[in-house]
Amino acid sequence: MPTNLAGHLAQPDPAPVISPPALLQRIVMPRTTDPMDVRALYFDESPPPARIARGKHLRAVGAPARNARPLSRSSVHVRERSTVSFSAYFNAFPAGYWRRWTTITAIRLNLMLEGPGRVDVYRSRADGGRVHVRSAPFDAPGAHELNLILELGPFEDGGWYWFDVTTEDEPVVLHSGGWYALVPPPGRASVALGMPTFNRPADCVATLRAIAGDEMLREVVTALIIPDQGADKVCDQEGFGEVREVLGDRLRIVDQPNLGGSGGYARIMYEALTTTDCEQILFMDDDVQLEPDTILRALAFSRFARQPMLVGGQMLNLPARSQLHVMGEIVDRGGFGWRHHPDTDTDHDFAEQPLRHTPWLHKRVDVDYNAWWMCMIPRAVAERIGLPLPLFIKWDDVEYGLRAGAAGFPTVTVPGIAVWHMSFADKHDSLNWQEYFLTRNQLVVAALHGPPRPTRLLLESLKISLHRLLSMEYSTVALREMAVRDFLAGPETLFSKLETALPEVRKRGGEFEDTRMLWSAGDLPPAAARFAEPPRTAASEQRPANPALKLGGLVRGIVHNLTPVDPENQKRPQHNLNPAQARWTVLSALDTATVSSTDGRGVRLLRRDREQFWQLLATSLRLHFTLARRFPGLQRRYLASFKRLTAVERWKRVFEQ
Repeated sequence: MPTNLAGHLAQPDPAPVISPPALLQRIVMPRTTDPMDVRALYFDESPPPARIARGKHLRAVGAPARNARPLSRSSVHVRERSTVSFSAYFNAFPAGYWRRWTTITAIRLNLMLEGPGRVDVYRSRADGGRVHVRSAPFDAPGAHELNLILELGPFEDGGWYWFDVTTEDEPVVLHSGGWYALVPPPGRASVALGMPTFNRPADCVATLRAIAGDEMLREVVTALIIPDQGADKVCDQEGFGEVREVLGDRLRIVDQPNLGGSGGYARIMYEALTTTDCEQILFMDDDVQLEPDTILRALAFSRFARQPMLVGGQMLNLPARSQLHVMGEIVDRGGFGWRHHPDTDTDHDFAEQPLRHTPWLHKRVDVDYNAWWMCMIPRAVAERIGLPLPLFIKWDDVEYGLRAGAAGFPTVTVPGIAVWHMSFADKHDSLNWQEYFLTRNQLVVAALHGPPRPTRLLLESLKISLHRLLSMEYSTVALREMAVRDFLAGPETLFSKLETALPEVRKRGGEFEDTRMLWSAGDLPPAAARFAEPPRTAASEQRPANPALKLGGLVRGIVHNLTPVDPENQKRPQHNLNPAQARWTVLSALDTATVSSTDGRGVRLLRRDREQFWQLLATSLRLHFTLARRFPGLQRRYLASFKRLTAVERWKRVFEQ
């Protein structure tokens, strides 16, 4: 019979344990098919920190011993005379977030173990300092059940709970475990989960298979809505029939034209509100890799929240799966651009810097929004503030977070709730047709949520256009101009542009040579010999910190564009550059160059065109002056149309066309 240690370990006068307790997050193990470095997301086999660290970083730890052997998704074998810490991203408990945003004041750690050993429970402070909470030895062989009540009082500014398992002369098996609430969750667990998809049927079916394969998840997902907007249909994909059989009528495939991400997510919310009685609406991208428990964690957080709020998942880097790519994002209200939270880093690798060794991960960070690779929205919020804006792609998730916050519904991005997704750096959106949507939609959102005189935004926009021109990327500047014109046309055009904007943008971009992708730089004559090495200057080696160096590079680039193009430089590229080398400070000194794509699958040939440079620059200056003059009036128009643009009835007309 299991030995119950709750009485021995509980704090004086503990809160009563209500049966059955509410599971907040399961202890989960890596899959057998996961790369070895992904183990660092589930448990930590490195030595404990030697000191309390107050800086942002500690040095990387050495290669850890292999003391843990996963047996299943819930169990792990810890070998003899070793310690394995569960102070890892998916298994530590982010107490600071639960303390700040939910009604929970205490939790219960439950572990089912076999074999003699001990468990030590730790917590961290917001500065990363480690505090030992208590120990629980279990010397007798056989099965043991550990129940430990832990308070959330010390976590106002951040911090985590975790536990270590230590063995002596015999191994220990952790069969299962979890962090529990002491009271049942309020409300109902009824999730309408939606994924818009466009020609990614294999990825979509893989995510459906992960959902269908988790029994606890199947119990709470009452509707699974897939707006299929592509020509390569999900229902025709191999394996779809199997998940359809498991999910049954809960799975709904909705065929519709390509209305972009905003049209897909709006369809999910529309269907959830009008055809289901769900309490929560979960948005997810179709090209993610899912850890199913994160949906259950988001649901538990949402139900225990002090007020209705958006619960977002963080982004793990799909190509490098031990990396946390984005922990939380904010909007710079001056320049009105999104950015990662200043107290966080991007692409943090847990295989090199475990949670215990990384102080900045212990401070709670508050965000403005959560991207829709994974975001849970309560039904009450959707009914109050409406559907997404008709922006096609980009900025729709940012705007929804800002809108919700203004209405009193904050957003939280919770560690341990995450999906693997392709990082932004690998997509390099700004160098293709998406530049139009990035520019137009940024202006729309700034009109709705920004100041009436967005001076910094306009200056930054002009700077970007000038840098693109100096980089011989004329198509992006043409698309930015197209975006400004469409913004100037007013909010009335947003719905009409849903289906037409993309083909128009592709047609306009296709008029420029720099949008054409070649297989390899080897398809062209060899680069000129005198440029065997990239130009090495302070401005090209790194982003110059000195404004004078930036100004000097800008002047040299403009002067260079006053001179005729050398005919010899038109015959072959002067240099073959990789993306890291292809900065405007380097390209502005050249007449031709090839630049490889960030995914390494091709190259673009860039040629300097003096006439195009000056024509596009003059048009860009004129449009930005017009934009500055008309922005206050346009802002009033967009604000007046806001409710119509997000109304269920208006989107219904789009879906019924």
